[in-house]
Amino acid sequence: MDRAFLERLPKTDLHVHLDGCVRLSTLIDLARESGVVLPSYTEQGLRETVFKDNYQSLDDYLKGFAYTGQVMRTREQIERISYEVAVDNQREGVRYIEVRFAPQLHANEEMDIIDCIRAVDDGLKRAAEEFNTGPRVKEMGEPPFHYGIIACAMRYFTPAFSDWYRKFCSMHSYTNQERVFALASLELESAVAIARWEEGLPVVGIDLAGSEAGWPAINHLEAFRRAQRHFLKKTVHAGEAYGPESIYQAITELYADRIGHGLTLLDPGSVQSSYIRDPQKYVDSLTGYIADRRITVEVCLTSNQQTNPSFRNLEDHPFGKMMQRKLSVTICTDNRTVSNTTVTDELHKAVTTFGLSSYELRNIIVYGFKRSFFPGRYDEKRRYVRRCMEYFEKIEKEFSAEDGDR
Repeated sequence: MDRAFLERLPKTDLHVHLDGCVRLSTLIDLARESGVVLPSYTEQGLRETVFKDNYQSLDDYLKGFAYTGQVMRTREQIERISYEVAVDNQREGVRYIEVRFAPQLHANEEMDIIDCIRAVDDGLKRAAEEFNTGPRVKEMGEPPFHYGIIACAMRYFTPAFSDWYRKFCSMHSYTNQERVFALASLELESAVAIARWEEGLPVVGIDLAGSEAGWPAINHLEAFRRAQRHFLKKTVHAGEAYGPESIYQAITELYADRIGHGLTLLDPGSVQSSYIRDPQKYVDSLTGYIADRRITVEVCLTSNQQTNPSFRNLEDHPFGKMMQRKLSVTICTDNRTVSNTTVTDELHKAVTTFGLSSYELRNIIVYGFKRSFFPGRYDEKRRYVRRCMEYFEKIEKEFSAEDGDR
């Protein structure tokens, strides 16, 4: 499929980290403004030293976040970055995004958790209003741009992670470490529920991110149960750096509506628990359970290639097997800047590497819209999805006609 065709299609990105999407030009500007030391003050230099096309390891991949996090310390900085993320997505045909970030990494004396969420919303809302009142929507009939915000709890943290975490750990210095992690997640969920239901902010759900091995999702059970009671949607990073048991725990204990990455889902060799006597049967049953309930897997091809040597050859990525099993999957970027990618790039990789048919591509895109945590009412979501897919069909016909004319 032509890359220009993929770029014109209405698309979604349901797994995109705000701090992994800072424009390099903005990082340089804000670093100079804030006195943050960078290894280079040119975009080319940063691409050569930090934000590379290929990384040696996960630790190498994560180095960039140390720099982006330092320029997300004020509401103005976060609002600017959020605005630019929305604009960058709009330019390549992405019509719905769910930006995720960990507010507790940015909260400080001047800005609490809800302030952080407000700042993200302010930036995204400004970009949405500009686009939706512009000629592409008003005159050309393109679908409008919408968004949601997802707040990430951390499986694990130390006082060094941020000012907020330092103070929180200090206040719970006599508490068991895993309990401290659980309490931090509960605090985040409480803030998210207030932001959503009392302040009307479009924070649509919570996520669990961070080191997977050794830090099980069940530590955060209380927070996700409370999120369930507050009608918040749930997505969990799982099966990225641990076996399929992690995915099982995410969907059965944390009520996950979607799974981030899910790389080990179909791999019996990744089963870690000795009590599982038949790993193949276990992964087959787990896959069937997920497929039957349409629990969507957020697939991030490029970042998986960059952080996991097993997928340097993209044909080895489990995405192909997920498609064969008819799972609900959506293609995402994870980190636009850190992975130097776009949604169009990711779809192009998926189409060319795995030979997707037009029907399969359409399913992937419609899953992105249908399985989104859209902040409006369900009937509003249905109308929006229909409008986006009608536009998909329009672009499809245009390119078919052009092919016929050649």
